[in-house]
Parts: sequence; structure tokens; C-alpha cells
Amino acid sequence: MSTLHTVNKSPFSHTTLASCLCVCQPGDALLLIEDGVYAALASSPQAEQLQQAHKAGVRLYALEPDLGARGLSGQHVEAIELVDYTGFVRLSAEQQRAQSWY
Repeated sequence: MSTLHTVNKSPFSHTTLASCLCVCQPGDALLLIEDGVYAALASSPQAEQLQQAHKAGVRLYALEPDLGARGLSGQHVEAIELVDYTGFVRLSAEQQRAQSWY
């Protein structure tokens, strides 16, 4: 059963991303939103963890408008696909369940 995981907290002040990555399974999707997009930076300490999750079969996404709002456009990990709000809805519909990490 595939899950869409959404993480909205900065990895610099919360452990929600680390907790999320512990339960992600191959075929799941992880969407970074709001301040969670700071983890998408290629220079973030979480970049290697995200690359490992991607190699293990977790699909990675970041909400492009949230990256842009924080002046981070074009600085994301290559394995992360950027989506807009329509893409967010598409991901929600594609997965069998959703889990928000707040």
C-alpha cells in the first residue's frame, strides 16, 4: 500500500524528516512542503539521506512554489522532482493513503 508522506518542518529545527524516512517504503512518495523544502537543498545535511531513500525506491518531490518563496529555486537535490499545486493533488490521488508529518 503506497503512501504520500508530506513534511512541512525545517530539518534544521525538527526531526520530522528523519522520523518520516525511517518508515518510508519502496513505492512511497515523499513531498517536501512549506519549510520542509529546506531539506531539498543540495547543500543540506539531509541531502545524503534523501539520495539513499531515492535509491531505495522512495519517490522524492518538493513543492516548487515553496522553494521559490524562500529564494531556493534551482538549488535542490537532483533526485527531487519539483511539483506545483496541481502536481500535489496528482500525488495525493495516486497514493493509497497520505501521512502528514507535522
